Amino acid sequence: MMHAIDVREMTKRYGSRIAVDSVSLTVGAGEIVGLLGGNGAGKTTTVETIAGLRTADSGQVRVTGLDPVAERGRVRTVLGVQLQNAAFHYSLTARELLHLYSRFYPDPVPVDDLLGTLGLTDVAGTRFENLSGGQMQRLSIAVALVGRPRVVLLDELSTGLDPAARRMIWGTVRGLRDDGVAVLLVSHLMEEVETLCDRLVLLEHGRVREQGTVDEVIARAGIGEEIEFRGAGGELHSRRATLDDAFVALSGERRTDSTEGQEQR
Repeated sequence: MMHAIDVREMTKRYGSRIAVDSVSLTVGAGEIVGLLGGNGAGKTTTVETIAGLRTADSGQVRVTGLDPVAERGRVRTVLGVQLQNAAFHYSLTARELLHLYSRFYPDPVPVDDLLGTLGLTDVAGTRFENLSGGQMQRLSIAVALVGRPRVVLLDELSTGLDPAARRMIWGTVRGLRDDGVAVLLVSHLMEEVETLCDRLVLLEHGRVREQGTVDEVIARAGIGEEIEFRGAGGELHSRRATLDDAFVALSGERRTDSTEGQEQR
């Protein structure tokens, strides 16, 4: 069976530092897979290598069976990419930028339809430099989707988005899955991962630490089904364990939950 994304034993070095160490992962058509990990875990390098922006030092990377470096032109016809730090020509409007990118594809999504889907109609005539951070983020997603890709890479999808815009974008991503598109989603937002992802892959120091469904990863974290914590007054409470708890336990990171007043344990 051919996966839409198939990464096998991929390694990427920067000088003497190993950024990605023998990582293997797959994403099937009509599936959303979350790529998680702390800062420096290798997430962005993994995404950029799948996109063909970097070349793996060893291992194999395929997108719909194609090599993203050797067959770059063919991969661009099936792949949409929204990177964490994307930039566009500052003097073009949102509509002009989408029209420009739509000309790279034989059957693009109508620009006005995409502007409406992503809530950009009211700022379609606004120059890129005058868009808000959230509007720039939504435009970046629109550019990734304008070519009707069969595979989409989304790096920190919700950066700069308010809650309403975030949920609108989540609906768009669910629609991609319903249309059979393969989605690899990089996110630090555990609510987003729990809401959208069919499976997840947790990276730690460039290696796969854990993978599976959300429930499987929570179970393997060894934190139990209930988490105890003390409230601001010192009283003991309990709640159901979440992916956020599992991420902290598996990655060894310490995190303070401001809604509970004290560090969870």
